[in-house]
Parts: sequence; C-alpha cells; structure tokens
Amino acid sequence: MSAILVVDDVPAMAEQYAYDLKRVGGYDVLVALSGRAALDLLEREAVDCVILDLEMPGMDGFEVLRTMERRGLRMPVLVYTGTGNYDRCTEAIRLGARSFIDKAEPMERVVQEVEHALEQQRLAGQLAALRGRLDSEAPLVGASPAMQALKDAIGRVAKIPSPVLIVGESGSGKELVARELHRLGANPAGPFIALNAAAIPENLVEDELFGHERGAFTGAGALRKGAFEAASGGTLFLDEIGELPPAAQAKLLRVIEQRQITRLGGNRTVAVTARVVAATNRDLEAEVRAGRFRDDVYFRLNVHVVRVPALRERLSDIPALVEHLLMVTCARFGVRPKTVDPAALDCLMRYDWTRNNVRELRNVVERMIIATDGETMCGEHPRRRPGKRGSAGERRRGPRTDHIPRPQGGGGAPDHRRSPGAQRLAHHADGAGAGPCRSCEPLEDHAPPQHQPRIGSRLSAAE
Repeated sequence: MSAILVVDDVPAMAEQYAYDLKRVGGYDVLVALSGRAALDLLEREAVDCVILDLEMPGMDGFEVLRTMERRGLRMPVLVYTGTGNYDRCTEAIRLGARSFIDKAEPMERVVQEVEHALEQQRLAGQLAALRGRLDSEAPLVGASPAMQALKDAIGRVAKIPSPVLIVGESGSGKELVARELHRLGANPAGPFIALNAAAIPENLVEDELFGHERGAFTGAGALRKGAFEAASGGTLFLDEIGELPPAAQAKLLRVIEQRQITRLGGNRTVAVTARVVAATNRDLEAEVRAGRFRDDVYFRLNVHVVRVPALRERLSDIPALVEHLLMVTCARFGVRPKTVDPAALDCLMRYDWTRNNVRELRNVVERMIIATDGETMCGEHPRRRPGKRGSAGERRRGPRTDHIPRPQGGGGAPDHRRSPGAQRLAHHADGAGAGPCRSCEPLEDHAPPQHQPRIGSRLSAAE
C-alpha cells in the first residue's frame, strides 16, 4: 500500500483530503499541518508521494521543496492550490514538483495524478536498475541439454511465490537465473533488488535487509527502507546466502515465515511481499553439519532448488556464448563487431573451465577484443592459474581433452582434414608445450583461409 503525505495548514482541508484519498485510492495517508512538520514526517516515515500546499505561513511550499532537494528526499511531489495562480505552480515545478492540481478537482482526478506520479517513480527506479545491468551477460544463452534442463526448472517454479535456492559454482550465472525467475514470475513489473551478503560488513547486514528508523543509531538522521521493503511486490535476490551471519539468519527466517519486518530502532512491524530468491556456491548441507548455517533457515530456503550447470558441463554452448559476448562487449566499447578464428574457438572449447565459468569466458573474450586490431580475433589459450584442480603433471600436459574426440589413426599422425591451426592445437593438447597456445598465429608455410566463418556457424558442429 502506497503512503501519501498531505501538507496543508488548514486542518479541515487536510483531514478531508486525507479521508477522500484513502476512500477513493486506498492509500495509507498521513497529514502535516506545516512545512516543518512535513519535513520531520518525511525523515521518520516511508512516504511514497507528497501533496503539498504552496500557500502556508512560516515555511511555505517553495521552501519545503528547496529543503527536500538539499536533504536528498526524492519522492514525487504534487502541489495543489486554491488560488488559481498557476504561475506559482510553474515555479514549484522548476523547484522539483512533479505536477500541480487544483483543490477543486474531483478526487478521482487527483488519484489519477497520484498514480501517474507513482508509476513515473517506479519506472525511474527500473531504468536505473537496467542501466546498472548493461555490463552483465544478459540473457541465458545456450541450447545444450544442461541449459534446456535449467530453463525447464525455471519455468516450473517461476510463478510460485515460495522461496527458491539457486546453487552453482562461482561465475556460472546464478544472478541471471534469479532475474529470469523474476521476469517469468507473477509480477515482473515489480522491483528486483539484489544484495550480496558476502560484500556487506557484518554490523550492517541487518540495516541493509530491514532498514532503520530515525535515531536508531549514531548517524541515522532519517528513516531508511531496507532491501525487503524496497523489493516489496517483487523479488529480493540474496546472493552468497551462506555468508549471512547467524543473527541475521534468525531474523531472515522470521521474515520469510511471517512476511513482516521491523526496522532497526523501531517497535512496529511493516508488511512486506517480496519473494526471496537465494543463491550460494557453498554446500549448505555441509555448512549446516558444521554449525555455520542454521538448519531451519536452510530447510525454509530449500523448498525449490535450481542448479546452474558449470560451463564445462555445457561446452556446446561456448560458440553461442562467445558470439553473444562479442556482440555485447563490442557494443559497450563502441567498436565494430569482430569474429573469432576457428582455431581460437577450438582453444576455448578445449579448455577445462574449472574456475569462474562464464565470467572467466567473458574476461577472455574481452582481452581478445582489446588485443585484436583486425576483424578476426586470434588469441592465446586461457592461462591456468595457481590453485587449479589436478596434479602438476596434468597442468604440464595442458588443457583436458577427454571430452574432445581423438583423431582416428595411429599415434600422433596429423589429421589432414583439420586446419593447420587445429593441428597445432592438437599437438599442444597432447603435451607438446605448457605455455600459451600459439595455434592462432599465422603460419608462414600456409596461406590464410579465404573465408572466416562467423561463430554461430560452428554451433552445430560443436554440439
């Protein structure tokens, strides 16, 4: 329910307006009889829209607008007047008011203006969220059996309001899955709020989740909504849920069960309707056994589990992923679209992606774009890092190739059906060298191919 503040120095007018707004619009309505009282209320209460009288003694509506701007109070303001002086209303709009109405307008017309202002505010928030996502990989790309199973699982649970637990390795795209659950859910127009539990200092976790009242602690000069209130009517995505401190876990359980929160420093409950989607790259069952994660919270989140496959489990998706990442990254950098040399694509498909998954692939593609002056990209094989799985002997032998069909025939005889670059790659994979793959460099004894196919053309062969 949206909260509206009516500011008017005439008590009878303010009370009547509040009554009619609640009757016609169904709003939760507050009343302030002066400009200063309005500012005090705005710092204590979560107000979604203000209806402001301009002609008030002491602090008038213009000064209220200026003070709201200085204090960073960004909720929409509608000014109303009974004098018919529209020049003053125009001045108020220049100071930040959203629009103006006449006090004689029918309440149905006023409610329309309020709804329009609230919708504009919601759209502005969604636009800011979309801009923040421009650097992400965006849609779920791939048609491998593992990705089809993931999409089927998302479709089954998307419209169910129960909590969902997303599990998968780091960099596999768990937030993209959460956004897809929100997009296909019951209220895709609602807010999507993402919170990384591992990135919040322990003493601030509850404030981030539940918000605080004015004066709750030193420096809390104004009321602040937490993530649950901000996501009300939409989805709250709690990433790295395994990092949540035990005290916050207990309060999270209470919120999920009762769908109510209490702000820090407050003594009243606030209803919230956010759907909780959590994600982790940890084994939460092991964390429960070790006493680091509450079993009751785990079983409450474990209603529906969606597993995100690692990149090495869907290697046939790499051509489509590379094509998508190329398009997005080139557009972000403002450069002409590029293609990838087939041998370089073979390198990417043969690499054992054991760390950072799609995130690591995105970084490799970005490095290749930056390092390439022409339209066709050749690049080094992704370098192994300290701490990779496998023995030192395995690391010396180069990338794992047990998932790539071996050429038929004796020993290490070259397969003449392959391109020169692919033959070099096979030689490299068989242990000829532990350094970067040089298969993408031009060969002096071979003319360059006459045609470089676009990445998408290799998709069927890769699968």
